[in-house]
Amino acid sequence: MQARKIYRLLTKTGLSRSQKSIDYGPSTKNRVMKIVRVQYTTTPQFAPVNQANIAAIVRELKELGHPGIKYGCWLLPDGKTFMHFDQFATEEDHQLLTSLKSFQKFSDELWASGLEAEPKLDLLDLVASTEDYFGK
Repeated sequence: MQARKIYRLLTKTGLSRSQKSIDYGPSTKNRVMKIVRVQYTTTPQFAPVNQANIAAIVRELKELGHPGIKYGCWLLPDGKTFMHFDQFATEEDHQLLTSLKSFQKFSDELWASGLEAEPKLDLLDLVASTEDYFGK
């Protein structure tokens, strides 16, 4: 339960567990669209479980068909480092993701797994894209 609260805090604030404060500058003060990148390293043994948990999140999101959430995850060449790249139309859309049963299971199991490298979270600003991101 505590791990889920920590992960929600991380995803809402952009703080890693080791950071006390962070300044993302003036460009994020009036943020409507939220872009989040999270990268962490699991143990080799946990990587397949993590992949299955992420697939469950994707299935649940596809079933919801929510237009305000774009969610994706990539596995780096080492086979155990994951990079999530998520775009949300609003903060409420981000909160919807973190409230999903599949996301809560993913978060609980991830923190309990004994990560090799804790999540590093970055909040990003869109500069330009060929993709349409919520009208931006």
